[in-house]
Amino acid sequence: MNIDELHQQSLIIDGLVFYSDGDVSELKQGNISAANVTVSHFEGDYEQSCEQIAHWLNELEKENSAWHLIESINDLEVAQRTNKVGLIMGWQNMRAIGDNLDRLAFFKKLGVRIMQLTYNRRNFLGDGCLEKYDGGLSGLGRQAIEKMNDLGIAIDLSHVGDITALQAAQHSQQPVLITHANAKAVVDVPRNRTDDLIKAVAQGGGLIGTSVYGTMCWDGNKQRRPHLTDYIEQLEYICNLVGIEHVAIGTDLPVVSDLEKVKAITEMTLKRFPEAIGDYAEAFGNDIRDRYVEGVTCHAEITNISLALRERGWKDNELKALLGENFKRVLGEIWH
Repeated sequence: MNIDELHQQSLIIDGLVFYSDGDVSELKQGNISAANVTVSHFEGDYEQSCEQIAHWLNELEKENSAWHLIESINDLEVAQRTNKVGLIMGWQNMRAIGDNLDRLAFFKKLGVRIMQLTYNRRNFLGDGCLEKYDGGLSGLGRQAIEKMNDLGIAIDLSHVGDITALQAAQHSQQPVLITHANAKAVVDVPRNRTDDLIKAVAQGGGLIGTSVYGTMCWDGNKQRRPHLTDYIEQLEYICNLVGIEHVAIGTDLPVVSDLEKVKAITEMTLKRFPEAIGDYAEAFGNDIRDRYVEGVTCHAEITNISLALRERGWKDNELKALLGENFKRVLGEIWH
């Protein structure tokens, strides 16, 4: 079958959409079955996170809602059958729980199923990847992991500091996720993950969602914006390191009806985290589409990934595993 037919027949899960205004048109264009959508601000506190989750719950209650809330693996089938997009509520920071682990059960009840331990900076649980000194998991961080294991909440280590993330992967009794990051061995930037961490995640049965975010695929050449081929190099490096069964896609794309809606976010991240995006923005600009590799700047272009991989000899069953079946299997183990 051709790639368009393959995508139409496949379960496709995006491991990370960093922001959505609720519009699903781009996801539909890319045949996306479900997505881990960041449903509150990257550094949102308790009140802000509650308000933003309330907004999403209200969206889900609308009679004509295009979304179906994913609370279990069975919901993935329901979303496909009803022609809706599965909403996996996710966080990129656990600041919202503060130092109160009782809030974990509360937010799970609200629908949050994937939680990233830290964003770029330090919180009560541990250190983010942009901290100069990574002190590892705190005592509270270890307790949080144990509680999340008990509750069946997936742990995300994408932005977490190297030491903190490795300790988290080793401490968890359930598989853990890297929903949107690449290999530091290929491109040495703080947001990419070490071989040791990638191996630890895979050994625990977890998953690495490879990303088309430009900075994590860029060789530093200011005359050449990263291309789909650079992403493929990252993807195949990780596959060779830990096996295709531990690899997925986490684009880190937005999903909005108007790209102006994410302008404030791109400006915020450039101002607050220049060490992560400054050199790249100086070379290629800070427009949101320019932040991704040429060839995959929106969900409609995800077919380009499958086309490139088929040319490299990937079989249909391997493509289906990458596109969504691996995520389904691993999340099924975590969401008990």
